[in-house]
Amino acid sequence: MTDRAFAVVRAGALTTVQDLGRPGHAHLGVPRSGALDTPAARLVNRLVGNADGAAVLETTLNGAAVRPRCPVTVAVGGAPCPVTVDGRPVAWGAPVRVAAGAVLEAGPPVRGVRSYVAMAGGITVDPVLGSRSTDLLSGLGHAPLTDGAVLPLGAPCRPPARVDAQLPWPAPPSEMVLRVRLGPRDDWFTEASLRTLAASTYRVSAASNRIGLRAEGPALERAVTGELPSEGMVLGAVQVPPDGCPVVFLADHPTTGGYPVVAVVDERDLAAAAQAVPGTPVRFVPVR
Repeated sequence: MTDRAFAVVRAGALTTVQDLGRPGHAHLGVPRSGALDTPAARLVNRLVGNADGAAVLETTLNGAAVRPRCPVTVAVGGAPCPVTVDGRPVAWGAPVRVAAGAVLEAGPPVRGVRSYVAMAGGITVDPVLGSRSTDLLSGLGHAPLTDGAVLPLGAPCRPPARVDAQLPWPAPPSEMVLRVRLGPRDDWFTEASLRTLAASTYRVSAASNRIGLRAEGPALERAVTGELPSEGMVLGAVQVPPDGCPVVFLADHPTTGGYPVVAVVDERDLAAAAQAVPGTPVRFVPVR
């Protein structure tokens, strides 16, 4: 019987299993989690014939290498990176057939932060609350990959996509523009601070992670200096801690928080946050 699984040869800095997440459990204190660059995860799944919600690997900064125990079609997308099979270059952003026992490696991105590796059949680790996603904040889901780990694969459900031309993959941003709607606690900040938020260029901090993108730049001055009782937090919330520098909540964000939220980022702009390297300029653009 075919061993539908793969072994981890090189886990990289941080490689996790991700799908479209587990929405609907915030009342239990469980964030949505899921792939940070959702469009990239959906596209690599379509390339190998998976449903959009199949689980994939999300690599961070320096890629990863795996050894399938069965012949499998694989696609690597997201942040552009060199892709090899047993050391030989193969296509990025396209389905590739990998023989049993061969080593597929997604190298360090040439631009961006996170690459996505889809395998036909999807990664079938045990789901938790309906999702196979790794949640770094709560610890739910499969642990981040380690060298030597073996993970199961499902059965392919349909043929891989035909790719006859270069697909229109969005490039990782050289400057990130985040559309925001002010509130719910914008009244906790001075008018000058709101103008600063809209007019200044911030930069992505190296302290950013799957929980939040930290922006370095002009501090936002509070108009209200009291304590705020903990309240619900949503994906894309721009929370402002005591240092005054905005933090954009991403997929593994806490579901409650006690610092005021000055604005909320349009969810359509959050995929860019997954690929913004430290130092990337960030502008917050208020919209109605």
